[in-house]
Amino acid sequence: MILRTPLAGHQLLLLPSVLLLPLLLPLLLFRPCDAKTANPGDQLQMQHHQLAAEQGLPEPRAYMPDAQHLDFVYHDHEELTRFLRATSARYPNLTALYSIGKSIQGRDLWVMVVSSSPYEHMVGKPDVKYVGNIHGNEPVGREMLLHLIQYFVTSYSSDQYVKWLLDNTRIHILPTMNPDGYAVSKEGTCDGGQGRYNARGFDLNRNFPDYFKQNNKRGQPETDSVKDWISKIQFVLSGSLHGGALVASYPYDNTPNSMFQTYSAAPSLTPDDDVFKHLSLVYARNHAKMSRGVACKSATPAFENGITNGAAWYPLTGGMQDYNYVWYGCMEITLEISCCKFPPAYELKKYWEDNQLSLIKFLAEAHRGVQGFVFDPAGMPIERASIKIKGRDVGFQTTKYGEFWRILLPGYYKVEVFAEGFAPREVEFVIVEQHPTLLNVTLQPSKFLVAASGSSISTKTSTAKHLVNGKLQVSTE
Repeated sequence: MILRTPLAGHQLLLLPSVLLLPLLLPLLLFRPCDAKTANPGDQLQMQHHQLAAEQGLPEPRAYMPDAQHLDFVYHDHEELTRFLRATSARYPNLTALYSIGKSIQGRDLWVMVVSSSPYEHMVGKPDVKYVGNIHGNEPVGREMLLHLIQYFVTSYSSDQYVKWLLDNTRIHILPTMNPDGYAVSKEGTCDGGQGRYNARGFDLNRNFPDYFKQNNKRGQPETDSVKDWISKIQFVLSGSLHGGALVASYPYDNTPNSMFQTYSAAPSLTPDDDVFKHLSLVYARNHAKMSRGVACKSATPAFENGITNGAAWYPLTGGMQDYNYVWYGCMEITLEISCCKFPPAYELKKYWEDNQLSLIKFLAEAHRGVQGFVFDPAGMPIERASIKIKGRDVGFQTTKYGEFWRILLPGYYKVEVFAEGFAPREVEFVIVEQHPTLLNVTLQPSKFLVAASGSSISTKTSTAKHLVNGKLQVSTE
């Protein structure tokens, strides 16, 4: 699906300074205020504008659509396809269009890559994604993602923030995961289930393998395509766009109690609960309304700061965000962005204005935390090395180039690295707010575990920390 470039030898140990320097600037914009502070959204916006002015990196500019190419209307599958193909043809240096499969009724599941390196994976550049319209009758996210694509390609040369993001990130956008459901949905229908399911009547957000409970629902072509997609690309961060509420919901969606009762409103927290709450707050606080936590209706819940744990809201089995996280270490959250599932088209412009900044700032969080490479003693990358942050039991793996990324908040951590044929390593490192930490780990072949006397050699690794081009460099021996 995606072309891959060969490894450039030992030059991977340090990323070029022209790449590293821009990474530092936007991270200074993310300084979340205390969740209990009055008017947190307003205060954060003031901080963003002040810091942006100081760092010379302005906020993403306001966007008005080009009516000749994309207006604020709902697009059927043929129109969506024409827009994506035309955009790819018009901006070949910034976009690549591919299909991950087909729906039951034969509609392509299109993905648009938007990046300054759209056709190839650039070493050290994380992959992130958005998925829209998993429920066919919730199409606001579908339209927001089309406008996000157009915003990116038309603003690359004029918006410094967008240029930084596309130069340093590969963004994969799947506007509709359920085109068949959308085809039978009706505009103006705020509630109900018509169009929610795929053409066989399956809820695609209940169709993934589940961590807490065996999911016996038959796999569907749409979910099988997504599972195959995320198994081939090491996504770092993801957002799934829904409608019917106004909240950012984070894992777990299911709970151990689901085996014994049908409903439980208790939180089900991941080992990375601090990170998931932070990611959810980034979206909610950059949104025009979400962080206020106002209920959509008097009979529906209000969410403090506009975020919630999925299971605390209501538990479900077979959800996509839990699957992304548990199976592949991808930090995915669910973004409910409209109280009405299928609002009238004339409201789409307002939804874009509400979500534009959130959609952009959320993706930039992929550059927070730790990133680096795992090598053998000859400096060659180790593919599929297993990595786990100590105390956080959900692990992840390196890419074919030995790369890894993990979103973490400031603090002291230990990482455990394992690979077949190599002695495991435990490495200490620190995360700071101002910039990501670059951590390169060298593993020794397992034959060195046993000394001549037959005793095991300690695998605990000492670390050396220093700044390289403004990024914290941690080297291990």
